Amino acid sequence: MFNRKNRILHAALFFVLMICSSVSAQSITTASAYFKTVSEYYGTIKDYEADMDLSVSKQQMTAKVSFKRPDLLRLDFSDPADQVILFNGDMLTIYLPESSAVLQQSVQSDNGGAGGASLATPQGLSLMSRYYTVAYETGQDPVPLDDTSDEKVIKLILNRRNTAEAFRSIKLAINAETKLIRRVDAVTPRGDEFIFNFSNYKLNQNISDQRFIYDPPSSANNYNNFLLSN
Repeated sequence: MFNRKNRILHAALFFVLMICSSVSAQSITTASAYFKTVSEYYGTIKDYEADMDLSVSKQQMTAKVSFKRPDLLRLDFSDPADQVILFNGDMLTIYLPESSAVLQQSVQSDNGGAGGASLATPQGLSLMSRYYTVAYETGQDPVPLDDTSDEKVIKLILNRRNTAEAFRSIKLAINAETKLIRRVDAVTPRGDEFIFNFSNYKLNQNISDQRFIYDPPSSANNYNNFLLSN
């Protein structure tokens, strides 16, 4: 019953973990060099919070993202209300209030380009550069985020090197001034599109580790190793 939700939530986690280690450049040369400076900048950020809007086909989701180095991540959703995704470096926990279900999955840190704690580090983006080619989508000069925005961004596009990767292509829009990722647009081999918009970043707020402890309702049903189940 959770197959489609699992794919969406797994993809969401994949990208948010990737975002945790992304952006910046003082001198732009090649796209791959700019991409490398992304992880170097995010590697200096101790923690952050941001607002996230996620669009999957016609489904819209809204959440607040909390991240703390090296690999603590929490998403508190307002739409769907009360849904929570928590990653503590070893265990992924998802609470689905509409199903009264808690999904849990152990995640190894050496999970390569498919996700896991390694994607929350500069080394994780190094792995991404191995599995995806990196190019400028519109050139190295800043361009508007979209047709309705005056915000200037650098746009990159990543294309997978082999068919084993979860996403056929990944587009990144990086704010030219703040050097923070504003948008991720990813497409699966099946043509499913995931669009993530990040805004209202708050950096280095000394977020407590307690923020990443979550006790789901005791009445919820538990499902372990859900990413591996049929």
